[in-house]
Amino acid sequence: MSLPRGTKGCQDGSAHKKSVGGGRLAKKNFLSKLGPGLITGAADDDPSGIGTHSQIGAHFGYALSWTFTLSFPLLAVIQMVSAEIGRVTGRGIAANVRRHYPAPLLWFAVSLLLVANIINLGADLNAMGACLQILIGGNVWLYTAIFGIVSILLEVFLRYRSYSSVLKWTTLSLFAYVGVAAVAHVPWGHALRSLVLPEFAWSTAYATGFVAILGTTISPYLFFWQAAQEIEEERRTHAKPLMVAPKAAGPELKRIRDDTLIGMAISTVVSVAIVFATAATLNATGTTDIESAAQAAEALRPLAGNLAFALFALGIIGTGLLAVPVLAGSAAYAITEMWGIRATLDAKVRRARVFYGVIAATTLAGAALTSIGVSPIKALYWSAIVNGVLAAPLMAIMMLIVRNPRAMGSLTLSGGLAVLGWIATAVMAVATIIFFLSLA
Repeated sequence: MSLPRGTKGCQDGSAHKKSVGGGRLAKKNFLSKLGPGLITGAADDDPSGIGTHSQIGAHFGYALSWTFTLSFPLLAVIQMVSAEIGRVTGRGIAANVRRHYPAPLLWFAVSLLLVANIINLGADLNAMGACLQILIGGNVWLYTAIFGIVSILLEVFLRYRSYSSVLKWTTLSLFAYVGVAAVAHVPWGHALRSLVLPEFAWSTAYATGFVAILGTTISPYLFFWQAAQEIEEERRTHAKPLMVAPKAAGPELKRIRDDTLIGMAISTVVSVAIVFATAATLNATGTTDIESAAQAAEALRPLAGNLAFALFALGIIGTGLLAVPVLAGSAAYAITEMWGIRATLDAKVRRARVFYGVIAATTLAGAALTSIGVSPIKALYWSAIVNGVLAAPLMAIMMLIVRNPRAMGSLTLSGGLAVLGWIATAVMAVATIIFFLSLA
């Protein structure tokens, strides 16, 4: 039986539309699965991290670029560990420590996290205020306070689904630094070789720079945040913890690993772009003494042009708007979990006064550091010390949790990821020891 005229064409057209529609749907589904890992990776490049990477590029040029090749797998695996703890157990890092380990250990970890986060918040908010002042003039203290208040309002009054969408879109601000590197006349042959061929220099400054990159990249607040965000996603989709529903573990753990790898890859690419851009401009012209992200932005203007300057400064503000809520939120999750209080960004204010109170208090405390004259550089220095004290022990605790059948049920971490997790922990422990030896 012959087909009517045009039928074959219609069938082909329908198949084509179905194929295109299916492709779009697959792309949409893939993007919708990106969340906690993507946001966490983006928050890793906060203004204080941008300042550190700017200092590294300005002072050492490309000599320490290889450190990012080392840190990427370590960062990715420890963030996978934190995410899997949250998704498998249905509890955050602090809640698991509270459930399985001595109380003094929990109080020690959360207290140090709180101190480090407040100091880091101060440095980030100050950098954002300073960049806005550079761009439009005005009062840096006022801008710092406004950024703090805006961050609090967004985190407290937006529902989780809307808020997570805002954070996802904010991650686009990171690509400003890829743009800076693109216009900074980077010698790409030398720069790319530096990622795999270390240029060692046996000096205290070099050792401190190495530790600074690891300490800025692998930060405790990221562990608490990503674990908590997996729980938020679990509640939003009305799913059960994987230890209760292990049949769902395969696709869920794959989603976590894909999401985390993409998030940490973006974080690492952006960090490398900042080092490359500042090495090609500041270091190449002998400007090696950079003390903040805002100063780096200002210094780029005469060397790389107004476009690079504006992209760098706007990127600091954009990443700050992402990182400040993450810093405050991770502290709030840790404290409420420590006290056994259920907390979620979907809760109304009156039902989660402690949770939202901690978010507001830590953000305002960070903003207040600027108004009382605390130097942003000193703030970053002390934040690095506190994070250094906390990171390796906390990573060891997380590795014990993820290997503990009482916590993880049948979904304990094993194989290559477990080995990588312990290697990451050992590297951070060695880096911390090097840091303290450099202070002597």
